[in-house]
Amino acid sequence: PVAYRLRLPQELVGVHDTFYVSNLKKCLATVNLHIPLDEVKVDDKLHFFKQPIEILDRGVKKLKRRWIPIVKVRWNSRREPEFTWKQEDEMKRENCDLR
Repeated sequence: PVAYRLRLPQELVGVHDTFYVSNLKKCLATVNLHIPLDEVKVDDKLHFFKQPIEILDRGVKKLKRRWIPIVKVRWNSRREPEFTWKQEDEMKRENCDLR
């Protein structure tokens, strides 16, 4: 397999510096996309923190024996808006200030 080893800045000391070509995907963002490192929020396992911005829609989903309320959530995403459907009670537990 073909791999690249990158020289990363000191702020990214916890990021593995070897990237395999087979794992890379084409970036469809603009060429001059630049995100300051201080704006990138990651946990101790280097997973991005996604935060909900707003509730866009509400609905219900039928399970085998019951119906559950769901909400369409817009998340903060630097590349493009990202929308997902989540269970309403789960969103209330995690983000009680969203309406």
